[in-house]
Amino acid sequence: MTVYAVALIDIDDREGYGNYEQGFMEIFSKYEGTLLAVEEDPTVLEGEWPWTRTVLLSFPDEAKLRAWYDSDEYQALARHRFDASDASIAVIRGLG
Repeated sequence: MTVYAVALIDIDDREGYGNYEQGFMEIFSKYEGTLLAVEEDPTVLEGEWPWTRTVLLSFPDEAKLRAWYDSDEYQALARHRFDASDASIAVIRGLG
């Protein structure tokens, strides 16, 4: 079943975050993920949106998502994101 990852990110250090961005697709592409959307200025229909970046990813199944996220290669790269931003990330399971 398709799963999605929604990342709500508040970037504090653009230069440091750029180090994360530079290596992201090379690693991400190895795990059958699809980058569906990256938005820094969404249209807010209700409430407030305090995040500087919103990212939507999809994977064929949760095992592939976890293989990517938990991989040593991604976790080493993610150190740049951890140092340059704060994030909330959720896994959303598709219907059917």
